[in-house]
Amino acid sequence: MRKEFLVYGVPLIEEDDIAEVVDSLKSNWITKGPKTNKFEAQFAEYVGVKHAIAVNSCTAGLHLSLIAAGLGVGDEVITTPMTFAASANVIIHTGATPVFADIDPVTMNIDVNEIRKKITPRTKAIIPVHMAGHPCEMDEIMDIAREHNLFVLEDAAHAVYTKYKGELIGSIANATAFSFYATKNLATGEGGMVTTNDDALAEKIRIMSSHGMSRNAWNRYAASGSWYYEVLYPGFKYNMTDIQAALGITQLAKLERMQGVRLEIAERFNEEFGKMPELEIPVEKDYARHAWHLYILKLNLEMLSIDRTEFIEELKKEQIGTSVHFIPVPMHPYYRDTFGFQKGDFPQAETTFERIISLPLYPKMTSQDTEDVIDAVKGIVERFRR
Repeated sequence: MRKEFLVYGVPLIEEDDIAEVVDSLKSNWITKGPKTNKFEAQFAEYVGVKHAIAVNSCTAGLHLSLIAAGLGVGDEVITTPMTFAASANVIIHTGATPVFADIDPVTMNIDVNEIRKKITPRTKAIIPVHMAGHPCEMDEIMDIAREHNLFVLEDAAHAVYTKYKGELIGSIANATAFSFYATKNLATGEGGMVTTNDDALAEKIRIMSSHGMSRNAWNRYAASGSWYYEVLYPGFKYNMTDIQAALGITQLAKLERMQGVRLEIAERFNEEFGKMPELEIPVEKDYARHAWHLYILKLNLEMLSIDRTEFIEELKKEQIGTSVHFIPVPMHPYYRDTFGFQKGDFPQAETTFERIISLPLYPKMTSQDTEDVIDAVKGIVERFRR
């Protein structure tokens, strides 16, 4: 057993990250400024899109994108039940209604056939979520969108680095929102980015992210700026700061290296856990490049004498931190009570939820950390197999 608890997830912060943040602090630009602009330009180039708008969270990016696309009261937006609540909360915040389409239990992504079943005359958008860093079937989703004239907003909170058929996520749909939360593959503490090739959409999102003020308002305190600005929309305070962007710049520069570590850990997990019939390892379809934001292990509970909650407790005894991604959104009290969802409405999401565990997977892990996780999981399976 380990002597120290292995936390579920922490960012990799190195001297270059610290130096870049300190440089921002010394520059007097600590809110949105030149480094935010630099990070936006670098991220747009990385993804291969015309526009990248830095915001203070993926949630903000999702919300802004829906508002800018004109979503509102009376509209319906289809998304997955297997996601963090933010994916659905933002739909509520526009005044629209979330409609959930069940998942493919193999990838845990939204099932394209289920999307088709949920389309009504009120449907205006689809929010696919690239679960754990594995891409959704975007060709089929975009075909559906074109057929029904729907706005597609990718929730790529897990999908920095993810590719679909060789193309980076962020360049396929009408808009894409990324997360740079502390545990993400690219971490700025809090933060996010919206990418799009739509000039008008990008302009509206950019303006609405800073109170709806005219685009040059961020520069009004600089020598080259002007005090005068106009409020063009009833916007939000959703902009990123230069302190966050400083981290984004250095984290993006070493993303490939950090992803290499994630891949090594995931492959080691797959090698060992794939030998055990009591466990089901994550898939990576032939059209996908997995970002390995999460390593979600599925327990074949019929082969074990303990349930998922007990398995997590056993891992905790072994000094291994875990998480669960996710409690399906319709199971949460607000959604269950407001929309009348019942057990059995989303059978694939519900049964998948009961048997999933997210294991530690991040670049700061050592080889010994990885082996400790493997030994702990294998030991629990051996003790509790039927």
